[in-house]
Amino acid sequence: MAAAVLDLERFVADGFALKRQLASHLELSPQDLERRLPSSTADLAALHPGAFDPAQATAFYEQEVGTAHLLELAAWHLGSAPYIADTLRLQERFARGQVLDFGGGIGTHALAAAALPQVERVWFVDLNPHNRAFVAERAQAFGLEDKLRCFRDLEDPALPGLFDTVVCLDVLEHLADPAGQLEIFEGRMEPAAIALLNWYFFKGFSGEFPFHIDDPALVERFFRTLQGRFLEVFHPFLITTRAYRLASPSGDLLSPR
Repeated sequence: MAAAVLDLERFVADGFALKRQLASHLELSPQDLERRLPSSTADLAALHPGAFDPAQATAFYEQEVGTAHLLELAAWHLGSAPYIADTLRLQERFARGQVLDFGGGIGTHALAAAALPQVERVWFVDLNPHNRAFVAERAQAFGLEDKLRCFRDLEDPALPGLFDTVVCLDVLEHLADPAGQLEIFEGRMEPAAIALLNWYFFKGFSGEFPFHIDDPALVERFFRTLQGRFLEVFHPFLITTRAYRLASPSGDLLSPR
């Protein structure tokens, strides 16, 4: 099967056939899916009422959220298509070689990257087994199964030791130690690699993001780590996602490729 064309126009049109594929995957009628999408964020939050313990985040996202996260992510991607389209433009600008999509959710960026000719392979990493199953199914439907592989975590020995591109979007604010994750990325990046990152360390004005961390000490350590280990690379898109390359251990900047 020839690989599908997954360009920006197709994403804006239908999220890469997202509703059709998700309804099929969850064995829902199109009408039931449309009914569930608007309440998906509230439904996900209801799975963990009260204070969210970041130390339990791994267990929560791996064992408790189930398919609710698929619905919540689908609603976000469909409702924020113009913003996400710009992140796809940014990815197209920088992605190449071996691409790590860390916490890739429903696979929008992983699929788009796998369809790029300059990308050799995409390594999709996500704790949620339902996310991994859905993304693997989507990759097969688009003829991209040879370029996209799914894994639970970065410890899997089948993963490359180093990556040419790291994509980590809408993930860092969910982690108990976001600075530590930056350090892990640093150790897994080729010298000329680019990392595409964003974050939102805020629970919302009305608590609408209960799963985001906002501890001032954690946030300060994150920014100190980011500023000490990475250099921002300019891009022209007016979005929260940033591009970074490594700084050398001595503090001297590495020359871009």
